[in-house]
Amino acid sequence: MLTIRELTYSAIVLRIFLAILLGGVIGMERGMKNRPAGLRTYMLVCLGACMVMLTNQYVYQVYDIGDPVRMGAQVISGIGFLGVGTIIVTSRNQIKGLTGLWASACIGLSLGIGLYEAAIIGAVCIFLILTLLNEMDFKMRRNTKQLDTYIELKENVPLRSFFDFIRTNAFEPSNFQMQTEGIFDPRIIAFNVTLKSHDKNHDEIIRCLRDMPGIAYIEVSKQARWVKKVHAGVPRSIHSPGAGLYFVKKCML
Repeated sequence: MLTIRELTYSAIVLRIFLAILLGGVIGMERGMKNRPAGLRTYMLVCLGACMVMLTNQYVYQVYDIGDPVRMGAQVISGIGFLGVGTIIVTSRNQIKGLTGLWASACIGLSLGIGLYEAAIIGAVCIFLILTLLNEMDFKMRRNTKQLDTYIELKENVPLRSFFDFIRTNAFEPSNFQMQTEGIFDPRIIAFNVTLKSHDKNHDEIIRCLRDMPGIAYIEVSKQARWVKKVHAGVPRSIHSPGAGLYFVKKCML
């Protein structure tokens, strides 16, 4: 057991192999959900972090200089900065980012220093969080009383008519933001808005919006993926895996 924790050829091969394997498992899950970084990216990040710790351990043991965790600390700060720096909110309030890379780099660092148990257990926990708890997160969001939406009104429909409608249905609008990206017809009004209701869930909010005359397009974030079931009979209800969003074409109802 001590041999694989020392810097031997067999230990190096084992650590690199596990880094590729564990990074690949997490990257595969991310890639299947069409995240910005997928299989190869996570494998390379985990492998790179592992090699950094191997190099750091080698320098410390062979030359007896330096700090055995100095290079690893730079990986943590570097990958963390990259992950947080890539968190963006798109024009339709969809959050994208690469924060999962930070966890993958931590796995690589643990493997690189020979802490196999922590790396394997950590990788399993990360995978379970990304898969099993994803369902729980959807259910929790589904039961909330507010919904983030992107809405386009039909040609020449005034914005006032929309606000009159939602106030009639006792909705509280917030986070209103006009959108012009991707809108080529100046007669169409497009905007993001968060709708809150004290007595309606996501399902009921969507149904109310469907009944409003003048709405041409409704888009809700992936957290409300159940919308596809509610509108299973709608001719133009589609799912876009690339954007991770569900669409409802009101104009076809």
